[in-house]
Amino acid sequence: MFAVIKTGGKQYKVAKDDIIKIEKLEAQAGQDVLFDNVLMVGSGADVSIGEPLVNGASVVAELIETKKQKTIIIFKKKRRQGYRRRNGHRQLLSTVRIVEILTDGKKASPKKVAAKKPAKAKAAPAKAATKKASADFIDDIKLISGVGPALEKKLHAAGVKSLKDIAAFKKADIERVDSELKFGGRIEREEWIEQAKELIAGKAPRAKIDQKAAIASKDKK
Repeated sequence: MFAVIKTGGKQYKVAKDDIIKIEKLEAQAGQDVLFDNVLMVGSGADVSIGEPLVNGASVVAELIETKKQKTIIIFKKKRRQGYRRRNGHRQLLSTVRIVEILTDGKKASPKKVAAKKPAKAKAAPAKAATKKASADFIDDIKLISGVGPALEKKLHAAGVKSLKDIAAFKKADIERVDSELKFGGRIEREEWIEQAKELIAGKAPRAKIDQKAAIASKDKK
C-alpha cells in the first residue's frame, strides 16, 4: 500500500518503512507524528484519490532525527560591476520513518514506550567540546567557508587569529567584528561559530585539511 501526503508545502509518495526527509517538525526524536493531509491512497489497482483529501486516511511516522543538512553555497555576481556575494545556508530537515498507512478512520496501533537515554548520554557543553581538539587539528581560519587570505588579514587586524577565537565568540564579539569589518551579520548567517567548533573537533573534510597542510608546508620551504 502507498499514500501521497502533503507536508511543508510539498508532496511525498510513501509506503511502510520508507525513510524520507521533510521540513522541520516540532517533535522529539522517537515520537510518532501523524500526517492527515493524505491526497491519495492505493494498493495495486485499487486507488482512492482525494477531493482534495482522502476521507478517514492518515499516515503515521516515527521521527528519527532533526538536524541541519550540508551547507549550500549561494553565489551572486554581476559582470563588470565588481559585485560578488557569497552566502551559505544549512536547512533544518526532519528524517522520519513511515510506520503505518491508515484508512477508513482507523487509529494508530499502540506504540511501545522507548527507553529514555541516561543523562550522561547528553552532549557536553560547547565550551568543553572546544577544548577537546582532534589530534590532526590545524588551527587555520581559512578553513571557514568563504574565508580567504585577504579576509584572514582583516580578521587578524581585528584581533581574531584562530578558529578557537571564533569558537569562543560571544554576542558582543560578533557585533564588534561585524561592525569593524562591515559583515552585515555574516558570522551568524554563515554559522562561523558552528563551523569553527566542528573543525576543532576534527569534523572538517580530510582532503581539505590535507590541502591546507600541504600549502602551509610548501610556504615554509
